[in-house]
Amino acid sequence: MTDFKYDISDIMRIMPHRYPFLMVDRVTALEPWKSISAYKNITCNEPQFQGHFPAMPVMPGVLLVEAMGQAAAMFVALSVKEAPDRVPDGVELPDLEGRVAFFAGFDKVKFRRQVIPGDRLDMEVTLLRLGSRIWKVAALATVDGQKAAEAEMMAALS
Repeated sequence: MTDFKYDISDIMRIMPHRYPFLMVDRVTALEPWKSISAYKNITCNEPQFQGHFPAMPVMPGVLLVEAMGQAAAMFVALSVKEAPDRVPDGVELPDLEGRVAFFAGFDKVKFRRQVIPGDRLDMEVTLLRLGSRIWKVAALATVDGQKAAEAEMMAALS
């Protein structure tokens, strides 16, 4: 995987999400059509920590999955942008302009450690299967080299 810098301004030009629901702060590496590395800085001023849980703030598992899903969406968008001539054989990608990918399913979801304010959530997404409308990826989220969450995720293009 090659070093690749996409900062928050670049990400916001690609992703439809906005704060407080944008869960990718930076893309650090990309191997088009194979994998991506990205991260999210976890801060105590995020709204979920007001209620989950005030005396012991923990990032909800569903938001860990959302963050990995957004990294996967960045993977597809950046693969199309950076290597449109290397689309895998047999895949005919539709125009992505104005389209949104939605979760279609999850397998093998596991939560391994709590993620708390002050952590940096590092995400690795690897392509498992790519179709014209359905994509499947393996995602791993870590903090300080320790597994925080993992999942196989499917998304469908709307």
